[in-house]
Amino acid sequence: MTDMPPNEPVGARFRDFQARLDQPDGQRQRRRGRGHDGEQLTVPAADFTSYYGRPVLKPPVWKHDIAGYLFTGGLAAGGALVGAGAQLTGRPGLRQVGRWTALGGVTASAYLLVHDLGRPARFHHMLRIAKLTSPMSVGTWILTVFGPLAGVAAIAEIAPRLPQHGVLGLARRLAPPVGDVAALAAAATAPALATYTGVLLADTAVPSWHDAYPALPFVFAGSALAAASGVGLIAAPAAETAPLRRLALAATTIEMVSGRQLERMGLTGEPYEHGRAGRLVRAGRVLLGVGTVAALFSRGNRILSALSGAALVASSVATRFGVFEAGVASARDPKYTVVPQRERLEKKRSAGQL
Repeated sequence: MTDMPPNEPVGARFRDFQARLDQPDGQRQRRRGRGHDGEQLTVPAADFTSYYGRPVLKPPVWKHDIAGYLFTGGLAAGGALVGAGAQLTGRPGLRQVGRWTALGGVTASAYLLVHDLGRPARFHHMLRIAKLTSPMSVGTWILTVFGPLAGVAAIAEIAPRLPQHGVLGLARRLAPPVGDVAALAAAATAPALATYTGVLLADTAVPSWHDAYPALPFVFAGSALAAASGVGLIAAPAAETAPLRRLALAATTIEMVSGRQLERMGLTGEPYEHGRAGRLVRAGRVLLGVGTVAALFSRGNRILSALSGAALVASSVATRFGVFEAGVASARDPKYTVVPQRERLEKKRSAGQL
């Protein structure tokens, strides 16, 4: 700086420069362009930047396998809840669809997770400990408990096809009650499976995920119920789908209300509205509304029921991928990290805490 003596130590120059950066914006504006003695400053007013334009945060290393995992995990959880509800209300066709949906979803989840990890042994290594303060550890155990229960419940559906005599006959008699118990146990763990991924994302330093911690679990819960309702509307007998229409309406309410909170986060909510992530989130919202309205008017109409179910499933896929893309976008752009940090520091200075 020209207002510092030529032989002034570098450390003193840096402290003077830092002191000027720490001044309120109004003072910097008044002094911008001139030094103490009216000389032109050689250093322009500071603005948020990153080192050579590189991200401040390292973007998530997760690939789109994890975005798919977010969807299939929610689908499995929703399927288990639908199957248990059908079991308790005497709807065998819907019960079967729910149980097989849960097994298919959790199988796909396990595959996508292991594929992203690179080696199956890494999943096994995560089971060496159970750390309640780690969403990743808790989620691994939830998936490990839920999977076998969903498998037993689904396999019990093929028991009536077994021979009536011998060992298989014994299995035929025992499978239904065992499957019922397993299905209820899977349904008990389903809410945790549906929402823990939202907690996992919010537990990271990625701005658009971290700041969304109050809303993400609810968004994922509504998305899970919507996806399972959609599969049921497609595959279950039309006479048994009445509860699914009410469930789809409840899922839409939960997801719409909590999803609006993502847009009210301020700066870190921008990725949910712009770019690829914004298009996916909007598509998910439109598909959710269309699928729910179509479901409410699909009484006895198999074609309309199937179309509404497809829209609900597609809305869940778009929402999960949109949330994933929003987080990646916020990690790549340094402003989503730097600007909120400076705003928090400014508030502390104004409150006299610094």
